[in-house]
Amino acid sequence: MRRVRCCRQNRPMQILFTRRRSLGGLATIGSIALGGCAAGRPAPPPPSAAIAPTGRLRACINLGNAVLARRDAATGQPAGVSVDLARALGAQLGVEVDFVVVDAAAKSVQAVRSGEADVGFFAIDPTRGEGLRFSAPYLLIEGAYLVRNDSPLTANAQVDRAGTRVMVAKGSAYDLYLSRELKAAELIRTVTSQEVVDQFLAQRVDVAAAVKQQLEADAARVGGVRLLPGRFMVIEQAMGLPAERGEVAAQALRAFVERAKASGLVAESLARHRIQGAIVAPASA
Repeated sequence: MRRVRCCRQNRPMQILFTRRRSLGGLATIGSIALGGCAAGRPAPPPPSAAIAPTGRLRACINLGNAVLARRDAATGQPAGVSVDLARALGAQLGVEVDFVVVDAAAKSVQAVRSGEADVGFFAIDPTRGEGLRFSAPYLLIEGAYLVRNDSPLTANAQVDRAGTRVMVAKGSAYDLYLSRELKAAELIRTVTSQEVVDQFLAQRVDVAAAVKQQLEADAARVGGVRLLPGRFMVIEQAMGLPAERGEVAAQALRAFVERAKASGLVAESLARHRIQGAIVAPASA
């Protein structure tokens, strides 16, 4: 995993949070901590210490999801919606941000679960719950199927048949989902999402499954393939942190995500990075 340091002086996302919002948000989070004192119990750590105990926010960025992150062509640095959110969270907590960059969802889960990173960006799935706490989703992303132009398959419901092989990225949200849902088709796994279409072609697999935007980009790149209409799942993309950080940290992260949606931060980030097909998740009840 590669670490990339983000300097506090270069935080463009701060303009999306007014000082009033930031202070108001921290006051709200702070009231969680003060509740323990009022009851005669020791006060838990403030949100910044609970979320980022080293004094720096270590944010895991998964480049395997093209909707959320990529490398900037000019600088080589990570960029995208997850990067923007990490910078905004660091700005709100008043700490500098370090990026822990990985190329697959499973690696991101492991980095946060082990405490190597403080926060990460994940598709919510019940099999990932151990050792992690999730916020409510901030984005909804579609999972789709891709086939060759000459494939007899024309609908998503036709994929789950005996003899059909489906290429997925190991440990991805759609791998976890399809592992539960497909009863007859066989899953073939690659290491990263970027390899799915290339290995689908190289190994003559019947179907490739991935994030819809990634498949659309790969279809334009390789030619001779098409996406099946619609989607086979909706991926709920959330932020997460190690479960051992406790309830103060978990509530602070949940509150941050809700404000990021309500303030327009997530929508503005999607627009700035020209992401289509993903939508801002509704407010959590």
